[in-house]
Amino acid sequence: MSKSHIRIDTYGTIDELNSYIGLLRDQKVNEQRKDLFINVQDKLFTIGSLLASDPAKPIPDYLPHLTKEHVMTLEQAIDQMEKDLPPMKNFVLPGGHQSVSFCHIARCVCRRAERLVIELQEHGPVNEIIVIYLNRLSDYLFVLARKMTSELEIEEIPWRSQN
Repeated sequence: MSKSHIRIDTYGTIDELNSYIGLLRDQKVNEQRKDLFINVQDKLFTIGSLLASDPAKPIPDYLPHLTKEHVMTLEQAIDQMEKDLPPMKNFVLPGGHQSVSFCHIARCVCRRAERLVIELQEHGPVNEIIVIYLNRLSDYLFVLARKMTSELEIEEIPWRSQN
């Protein structure tokens, strides 16, 4: 398989995302989230393994699995963070603090990974739970960026068109 094949690009992007999650895990503001980040990194390795497997063959039993329970872990974390955040009234500009910016970059890489997995589905079967997990992970990262902004006492800057 060529290094430029969509499958290689897809799990390479998952690896890139995993590195950004590690960067987020290392931010002081996220000390209380380290266990969740380690769990997410584990799931990203699982996704990479699943994507690297030959789609024409059954998934080997020795590979880890991704389940709806893993998605629920993200959804519960989102719900917990949203309880303390004001409702969104505008889009917000990424930034305000280096840690928050790292989170927004991770969110963007996650969205790219999700798009690549969807494109990969056009070339063969891909377990739908991977798309669902990445979608919820990108939502988690967006809410996390807002939560980190709040915890760091940084002003959320709403986007307003300057036309």
